[in-house]
Amino acid sequence: MGVAITGTGSFLPPLKVENSSFANHTFLNSDGSSIDAPNSTIIEKFKSITGIGERRYARNDVNTSELGYFASLKAIEDAGIDKESLDYIIFAHNFGDITYGKTQSDMLPSLATRVKHSLGIKNPKCVAYDMLFGCPGWIEGTIQANAFIKSGIADKCLVIGAETLSRVVDDYDRDSMIYSDGAGAAIIERSETGGEIVNHTSATYANGEAYFLFYGDSYKKESEEDRLFIKMYGRKIYEFAITHVPQAMKDCLDKSGRDISEVKKIFIHQANEKMDEAIVNRFYQLYGLDMPLDIMPMNIEKLGNSSVATVPTLFDMVKHGQMANHAINEGDLVMFASVGAGMNINAIVYQI
Repeated sequence: MGVAITGTGSFLPPLKVENSSFANHTFLNSDGSSIDAPNSTIIEKFKSITGIGERRYARNDVNTSELGYFASLKAIEDAGIDKESLDYIIFAHNFGDITYGKTQSDMLPSLATRVKHSLGIKNPKCVAYDMLFGCPGWIEGTIQANAFIKSGIADKCLVIGAETLSRVVDDYDRDSMIYSDGAGAAIIERSETGGEIVNHTSATYANGEAYFLFYGDSYKKESEEDRLFIKMYGRKIYEFAITHVPQAMKDCLDKSGRDISEVKKIFIHQANEKMDEAIVNRFYQLYGLDMPLDIMPMNIEKLGNSSVATVPTLFDMVKHGQMANHAINEGDLVMFASVGAGMNINAIVYQI
């Protein structure tokens, strides 16, 4: 018996926001001082480091839970299952529903419960709950679904990752250009014929690393707005990620009993193009190998960093032939990996 991803779906919000949209922003340093560079230079440097050229924002009348619902509909259809057969709905996010123009996050009821309600599922034994685990939340939800199924208490689970990060960014912070909105979902279920989560690993580093990502004040010090925004220590996160994620991936693969040569694709959290490339390069260097050119699909250039949504969205796009030069086939061995607030790391070795 294996545990397989039998259906996937993603929802990309319709509003495309190109880097040129930030040309007239006022960007400040963390101390509130002006940045000694024109916006054209700031944006050019940002693009060269992150790889991001545009990102997606949700419509003002759509919240995170609704993005997750749209992705879930596609995943359920793709898997060809009866929604009433779901045992668990696990919704990974970090900020809940934030109504456009509001400052307060709304998580009551849980976003998973809202999706269950929107799907019209009548079965009370379909348990719905939220996962707060930073950017690795969707992978961690998949790991939990795997555990539920292998323990015999579940047969089918819906795991969602969605976020509207555009509503928690500080317009005066250059890092605001990184973040985007989106949703991805997957059906995880018991399989007798194919598909298997071969191995997984998770870790939380909180001895000095806990607040690398945090909620903080606007860089505009004279602002009278009583509101907090997503903030990060980018250099510390970069150094943490390239130090710890490659080894976590290696440990996961080694304990799976599979060889590095069998890995066909690596689906890594779309955080920062240079950081992701450095992580996967170091992963292969741990085996004394060069990184294959076609091993790591990326959609960050067009979609930005949508946190928990990046991995399921990326996997869905490749699975359905929506990314040039990237494809997966039955029997292929792939890896999922992510790093984010916590600081949390996880990885999965999965055979399609």
